[in-house]
Amino acid sequence: MSHETSTAARSAPARTPDPSDRTRNPSERKQNPSDRKHGPYPAPGPPAPQAPAALHPSGLVTLLLGAALPMIDFFVVNVAFPSIESDLGASPAALEMVVAGYAVAYASLLVLGGRLGDALGRRRLFLWGVAAFGATSLACGFAPGVWWLTAARAAQGAASAMMFPQVLATIQATSEGRARSRAIGLFGSVGGISVVTGQVLGGVLVAADLGGTGWRAIFLINVPVVLVILAIGARTVPESRSESPARGDTAGTVLLACGLIALLLPLTEGRAAGWPWWSVALLGAAAVLAYSFFAVERREERAGRSPLLPPSLLREPGVRRGLLIGAPVFLGFSSFMFESALLLQQGLRYGALKAGLTLVPMGLAQFAASVRAPRLTERFGAGRVLVLSAVAQGAGLGALLLALFTKWPGLPPVALAPALLLCGLGQGLQLPTYYRVLLSGVPAARAGAGSGLAATAQQAGFALGVAALGSLFLALTPQYGMREALAAVLALQACGLLALVVTGVRMPRTVG
Repeated sequence: MSHETSTAARSAPARTPDPSDRTRNPSERKQNPSDRKHGPYPAPGPPAPQAPAALHPSGLVTLLLGAALPMIDFFVVNVAFPSIESDLGASPAALEMVVAGYAVAYASLLVLGGRLGDALGRRRLFLWGVAAFGATSLACGFAPGVWWLTAARAAQGAASAMMFPQVLATIQATSEGRARSRAIGLFGSVGGISVVTGQVLGGVLVAADLGGTGWRAIFLINVPVVLVILAIGARTVPESRSESPARGDTAGTVLLACGLIALLLPLTEGRAAGWPWWSVALLGAAAVLAYSFFAVERREERAGRSPLLPPSLLREPGVRRGLLIGAPVFLGFSSFMFESALLLQQGLRYGALKAGLTLVPMGLAQFAASVRAPRLTERFGAGRVLVLSAVAQGAGLGALLLALFTKWPGLPPVALAPALLLCGLGQGLQLPTYYRVLLSGVPAARAGAGSGLAATAQQAGFALGVAALGSLFLALTPQYGMREALAAVLALQACGLLALVVTGVRMPRTVG
């Protein structure tokens, strides 16, 4: 029984017993003090939250489609960079700001988006976020210059932060048992396939040049999808919210946003700008802001208030294990996608369409593995699935390097298919397992904060992977060549996979 149900039972006026009441605990039907003051009728005020309806398959599909949009748009610009550069006259540093603006706004506001959904209603925030995503996609598609595009991308990231956390929170609040496990597994599969789809779709749309729109089509295509989600989501996605919605944690919100900006902005832009003094100062400020954020959140929680990110969540074993899993997964995955886009287009001289289609085997394998991940986890345990994923992905990275060092530079896409297939299998097992392990430690009453934390860790990992490992790749390429630079970065990623193996081996069988 949910907390929302018990709250509704306490505040509802006397009425004819309903058969569904048999499932309620009679001890929870206590009279509210305010009811005694006003007689048999409840005190005036907003209606108590009702128990959310069960999540219907059509509602789940709508939520997953909404979750795919922000993940696709994080990577869709990778293959469109040459077209944007020539059309808008953008410098490399300005193009990096197009990526950074979206990533920083998205990562900074995800936890706040989850908490707003807890308070105002998750379906409401989901639909608001979808509508805002459509409007900002139009702004990106009609951008007259690169700085307009950068600002519109930042606004698009903020809209994504409003929409995305509601998906996981709604799944948590409206499903349970095996149905919840399957839904989280499908969510993980959407996360994996969306990243590859972003680059494939970007290549197809840029090459097709629909109506002479060129790169603009990668944003304008979002608008009809948004209209479909709004039309169906209003009827199929159940409303849910927290039993005791939190008041605004202004200090925590500001500190978290400023801390993430101070960390991600210099890592994204510092290398291109030659590491000026402000980039070093911001990195130092990030550490101070992080300490201040956790001090404020700890004080808020000890005082009985509702912090933006309750520190007690981090004491949950499942949450800690999930974050430990996510670090090598997201850092390695995002950097690999960034580097593969450059390798295929600049190193192997593939066009945008050919580069996108080359990644199709990885996307198909990723989807197939992520769909099977929940059943594999139930049968063998999350730890063994993580070990299997790391072994498969490591074999794929080794096969990729072998192909590059034996057939460079005349390497056809088919020669890369086996390596990308193995990489996709490993990655497809990782994302659903991450969410399942982390969310297993989140109480239902904190579904919004937990989903915001899970999504923030993912998005921050994506941004850090591109910023740190991607910058290392770009720094090594002029001196050693693209192939050798990729080998160095993949060696670091292999260390992360080894850490994932150690984590999986030490994980209890029953986790997740």
